[in-house]
Amino acid sequence: MLVIVCYDVNTETREGRRRLRRVSKLCESVGQRVQKSVFECQVDRAHFEALERDLVAEIKEGEDNLRFYRIAELKGYEVREHGCFRATDFDAPLVL
Repeated sequence: MLVIVCYDVNTETREGRRRLRRVSKLCESVGQRVQKSVFECQVDRAHFEALERDLVAEIKEGEDNLRFYRIAELKGYEVREHGCFRATDFDAPLVL
């Protein structure tokens, strides 16, 4: 399934900036950054649950915001892009 992960971490403190880096690194390990705090992650259910658990453990609920949008492939989805972003096709060969 395709999962869109969006977050907003309060960075007014040193601890907040550290949380932001940890959240970002977790997302980068699983998905592709499409905006500063938005990632597209192609994962199965087990990986999604692990990612959600790890990210929820990192944020501070009273200060931060974390959102997941699950898009099932059975229903199909469409992404429209405008601007200079170039997506990586994870299903394409790594070496051409």
